[in-house]
Amino acid sequence: MNHLGQIIFTSVAQALHELRANKLRTFLSLLGVTIGIFCIIAVFTVLDSMKNNIRTEISSLGSDVLYIGRWPWMDEGGEYKWWEFLRRPSMGPKELKAVQRDVKSIEYAALSYRDGNLTIKQGDQEVEGITGFAVTNDFDKIQGVEIENGRYLSLSELDGGNHAVVLGKEVADALFPGGVDPVGKKITFHGRGFNVVGVLRKSGQSISGFNFDNGLIYPYYAAAGMVDVTSINNDPTLVIKTGSEVNVQDARLEVEGALRRIRRVAPGEKNNFAVNQLSQITERLNVMFTSINMIGGVIGAFSLVVGAFGIANIMFVTVKERTKMIGLKKAVGARSRSILLEFLVEAVALCITGGLIGIVLVMLLAVILTYAADFPVTLSLINFFIGIAISATVGVLAGFIPARSASRLDPVAAMRSH
Repeated sequence: MNHLGQIIFTSVAQALHELRANKLRTFLSLLGVTIGIFCIIAVFTVLDSMKNNIRTEISSLGSDVLYIGRWPWMDEGGEYKWWEFLRRPSMGPKELKAVQRDVKSIEYAALSYRDGNLTIKQGDQEVEGITGFAVTNDFDKIQGVEIENGRYLSLSELDGGNHAVVLGKEVADALFPGGVDPVGKKITFHGRGFNVVGVLRKSGQSISGFNFDNGLIYPYYAAAGMVDVTSINNDPTLVIKTGSEVNVQDARLEVEGALRRIRRVAPGEKNNFAVNQLSQITERLNVMFTSINMIGGVIGAFSLVVGAFGIANIMFVTVKERTKMIGLKKAVGARSRSILLEFLVEAVALCITGGLIGIVLVMLLAVILTYAADFPVTLSLINFFIGIAISATVGVLAGFIPARSASRLDPVAAMRSH
């Protein structure tokens, strides 16, 4: 065991000496391994982080929320028949009341109409491309809306269709620059004046498609008095949160039954509405992530093949440079397997060094994405161990033939070489 440890220690020391003595040659040889490990571990790390972020967001929004409207988020088995979905009737107060009355397994239900590309005015200030969310009562409880300043819309404002509005953080900053408090001020859109009652806390884009930062929330019935919310170009969403003790799929069946009854859908006919869940997105994303994993793996594999040839080349050069030393070692009793192990460990040490450089680059990428791109990255020890294991495997494969040739050298011929 002591002899083996000595061989490993000496080989690692020689590998490090090789790095110092031939910096450029060694760097170019390690470049393929570094790039390969970086590609593979970077893809694994980014995808793992995306999955974790999506799971966190779904957990915060609730995996028990149903989004019901005209359009399915995914195809309903086969081709996406948009022409059929376009002819479906929109969700409205009739469907909302039917669900609230007939389905006991739900906790909250609300209508949400997306009023896109609004132009908002306040005095001399004007902002364009704002999304309005016209909603009914309990929408804030389903989507976890948080208020930073002022208050949320009251029940009387929501049910009465009052011209009251809650601004997203970015909209409030654009309309009221210089730290002016928007609460109590008036803004104008659709040619009507609205009283600002609150400002939302900054939250970012959610996986369900709600971006409140660059939007505003106002009563659904106020929107219904200004625009045709049920036209063919519009699609209000019935948003439902099931009870905490209720199976989501059971609640979904109850909701479908209530909607089919109120819409008089005959038995055997397809639903004339789509019931969507966030789990559908995660299932489709998992398929996409698997494909990206494979693509990243293939790219990394090609880089590793190039790196393996580079390591093999540097090891052949090293064997040639140390031919006399190998002959002397064998002449004084060194066994062939000791010579084999010596060069094999050196090749592995070089590859692991390249792999560690790739992992350090992944860590730098994680810092950049987390702080500069506002994308939280999760660093996994498992991925790092995978990178080290792949590097060591490449080292064994790349170094075996040069190490084997070194171990088979004739001691007399080796000592006479130039």
